[in-house]
Amino acid sequence: MPAFHFPKAFARPTFALLTALALGACATQEAVTRSDGINDPYETQNRKVHGFNKGLDKNLVRPVSQAYGVVPVEIRNTVNNFSENLSMPRVAVNSLLQGDLRGTGLATLRFVMNSTLGIGGLFDPATELNIPEHSTDFGETLAVWGAGEGAYVELPVFGPSTQRDAVGLVVDFFTNPLTTNTNNKFDDDLRAVPPSTATASVLNDREKFSDSIDSVLYESADSYAQSRSIYLQNRRFELGQDDQTDIDPFAADPYEDPYAE
Repeated sequence: MPAFHFPKAFARPTFALLTALALGACATQEAVTRSDGINDPYETQNRKVHGFNKGLDKNLVRPVSQAYGVVPVEIRNTVNNFSENLSMPRVAVNSLLQGDLRGTGLATLRFVMNSTLGIGGLFDPATELNIPEHSTDFGETLAVWGAGEGAYVELPVFGPSTQRDAVGLVVDFFTNPLTTNTNNKFDDDLRAVPPSTATASVLNDREKFSDSIDSVLYESADSYAQSRSIYLQNRRFELGQDDQTDIDPFAADPYEDPYAE
């Protein structure tokens, strides 16, 4: 089946509209932040989406991840390496936009080395040569530029996010080297590669952190509040903003982000 993609004529306008709307929302929702540091004016809708995501995990993601866990670890690591390598152009672009020249250099060097010596990214010689890993995204770029976090949102399939990070998700999609047209007859097959490898990587993480994720989603008294708190704590810590919130670090279980990529 050919991979779905937006028509060229609508891709850029749709992207621009989503970005403008989300950025506008980021600018207007900060005032409703609660005393606990959580800005969740859409909780009712978010809980409905959380219910959908939880059902999706229970009936599809968790059982498929358990089946994927049977695949030899060497093969799973190879798929993860390939997916990670595809993210390096995004990391390089965002590092540059943040004024982080060191991060730009590291991401570029890792991409070139793993794409050549690593046979298209199937292997990770950069790590073996002690080249530090570096990761960032457009959500962090917006934070560096001073954009507010905006309201907390839970996205269908993608899980916990914020308005700022939702914008970043859209932008990062278009910075994948295989997302846009390559103007050859293999376009559809190439477009299917990033989501396919990313899905395999998510399944691998779901299986790897199965106990922690199951505890949050199926053993918590309120899995929505638990997931929300863990996501915001982790994300703010990544962005160096953990000291700007009054969230009690002991209010949630110290587990990995249940929707970690």
